[in-house]
Amino acid sequence: MPDATLRVYRGTPGQPAHFQDFQVPVDEGMVVLDALHWIQAHRAPDLAVRWNCKAAKCGSCSTEINGKPALTCKARLSDFAPGETIVVEPMRTFPLIRDLVTDVSWNYEVNRRIQPFTPPADVPQSEWRWQQQDIERVQEFRKCIECFLCQDVCHVLRSHETDNLFIGPRFLVRAAGLEMHPMDTADRLPFLKDEGGTGYCNITKCCTEVCPEHIKITDNAIIPLKERIADRYYDPFRMIWRRLRGTKAPAPAPAATTKA
Repeated sequence: MPDATLRVYRGTPGQPAHFQDFQVPVDEGMVVLDALHWIQAHRAPDLAVRWNCKAAKCGSCSTEINGKPALTCKARLSDFAPGETIVVEPMRTFPLIRDLVTDVSWNYEVNRRIQPFTPPADVPQSEWRWQQQDIERVQEFRKCIECFLCQDVCHVLRSHETDNLFIGPRFLVRAAGLEMHPMDTADRLPFLKDEGGTGYCNITKCCTEVCPEHIKITDNAIIPLKERIADRYYDPFRMIWRRLRGTKAPAPAPAATTKA
């Protein structure tokens, strides 16, 4: 098989960055991560690459390949045209650490702000009951491997339009899984409307397109959350009813400080 040409981003913060080309011998079934490992072993032992399971389940090896967010362990070399240069870059949304490694710690800070699963205090777990369709609805969101490719491709986060007022598609998925759980009693809509910045999403579905677990992020998570927020805060009939009763829409709840 002909060699593959990989053009790999090299650089550290505060220093001039550049791309370096490597010719990598190709064996059947190789993925981009295999090629990067070959480069580390034979050409550039100082190349920084983050990875863990090599099975598309840990989410560690997220990069951008030919301009599109992708897992290097899922991108097969055979999927590229013969002679095509494969450009591998770090995720652009997050601060660079070195080469292909970025600092994604902001995501974990966002996660801590979401109120965790809150079951009813007066119902013992042995008495929890719900329908199978309810479980299947939220089970999809549990497939997330936190690769943060959806966060990377999101134009709101990528261009930093909100100064961290938008939690991004990954955490709208987490919030949807909690809000739609039949045994959860917390009310996260005030948080999602204001601090979560749900209204910034304009449902381009780019996050859905890059999800390696094929979660329907936009259709099944973000849009239902937007509908719930619109029903509560912007439905004209509800607004009139609140005025007649002299009540206000629920105020934002305090941010959570623990994770589920």
